[in-house]
Amino acid sequence: MLDRKTVCIQGLGFVGAAMAVAVARARTPGGDCAYQVIGVDRQTDEGEARVDSLNRGVFPFPTVDQKLISALGEAHAVGNLTATTDESVYQSADVVVVDIPLDISFLDEEPQLRMSSLEQAIRVVGKQVPAGALVLIETTVPPGTCENVVVPVLQDELRRRNLDQHAIHLAFSFERVMPGNEYLDSIVNYWRAYAGHTAVAADVCESFLTSIIDIERFPLTRLSSMTAAETTKVMENTYRAVNIALIHEWTQYAEAVGVDLYEVIEAIRVRPTHSNIRFPGLGVGGYCLTKDPAFAPAAARQLYGLEELDFPFSRLALRVNHDMPLHTVDRLTELLRSDCKGKSILILGLSYRQDIGDTRYSPVEVLVRALEDRGALVHVYDPFLKYWREMKRSLPAELPDPTGVDAVVIATAHREFRELNILKWLGDARPVLLDTVNVLTAIHRSTCRKAGIQVESVGRGNGL
Repeated sequence: MLDRKTVCIQGLGFVGAAMAVAVARARTPGGDCAYQVIGVDRQTDEGEARVDSLNRGVFPFPTVDQKLISALGEAHAVGNLTATTDESVYQSADVVVVDIPLDISFLDEEPQLRMSSLEQAIRVVGKQVPAGALVLIETTVPPGTCENVVVPVLQDELRRRNLDQHAIHLAFSFERVMPGNEYLDSIVNYWRAYAGHTAVAADVCESFLTSIIDIERFPLTRLSSMTAAETTKVMENTYRAVNIALIHEWTQYAEAVGVDLYEVIEAIRVRPTHSNIRFPGLGVGGYCLTKDPAFAPAAARQLYGLEELDFPFSRLALRVNHDMPLHTVDRLTELLRSDCKGKSILILGLSYRQDIGDTRYSPVEVLVRALEDRGALVHVYDPFLKYWREMKRSLPAELPDPTGVDAVVIATAHREFRELNILKWLGDARPVLLDTVNVLTAIHRSTCRKAGIQVESVGRGNGL
């Protein structure tokens, strides 16, 4: 116990809470706990709820990942993972991992970076963390943030403490956390890129990451600068966002000419160079792809003064992906053969991704708002959620009775919906059934149609 280093995780959201568990499960060659982990969150109702949950050995967000649940249970039993809102714990930290959100008005013509929360968080750490500690930024940030924002704040606090400007080791290593059934694995069994403010900081960061990640199977990649590492994450997510936006126009084409775009894309994916082409869907959600493409344009202007640089593909991808759910509204209107006014529509799934309870920037919000603007009576069910924070609505605890429903939209590919016996659930009800996430197989679609149910899919022509 006395030999354990202390790791503080600043921010216990979807990334920080899982990172705390990942670090707590690290073991020494002798099999002992490598770290004493302390999760730190703000003294708000939300922050205190997360702290209380972790201190009870319960993950603060809905998850189906049994590895994560088991690892947290073991850490709770061993006692090497606790949580608090007391920021004085940074005084004993050997490592501080920064996992706080960084917001941006990503749909504005000129997105504005909001650095105040990050600056405040770094200042809190800089005031207290001991010399020789590693401060590791995991938060996805605009390229140039660490050098132009974090470094000056840290050095200012070090000067106030009469410490050398390099007394604290600063490094950046972005997360690629994917909540779902491989939540924990997306941290400990996944590739990492990193960089340090100095060569020594990079070495210290490498040593820490090596202790929690299976680097034999997932080698680390060291980059030449923190700005290069920041650019890696932003470009990676921008590429994916543009890829998804491209598929949207082909979705409309496929539906118009009577083609199954899933079939087309599967044929393309056989080619190794095109294996990551995306599929049709309701839209883009979550905290990364919805905003990260705006980071480079904003950083170029605000951090580097490069007003002449333009990012037309990034900007267009953001707009296309945000508006993508409106296509489902139009498709539904077509299938109902009338406007949606007065129609009862049941949405299955609210989370932006399957088998999680995360509503941040969910495309379902755009869908629901658009349907209600057209006068529809919209009901939403998600097995992982009982309350929709963004819309301030309570949700049903069980799958609703479809009687009297005019249309059902499958919006999230939760396991419950994949395993649902559609015919048994519908009974005598015969709503229009629109699958936006390819939950229904060809056999499901055929069986439903034989029973007199009109079932269609986003990305497929009618009847396919």
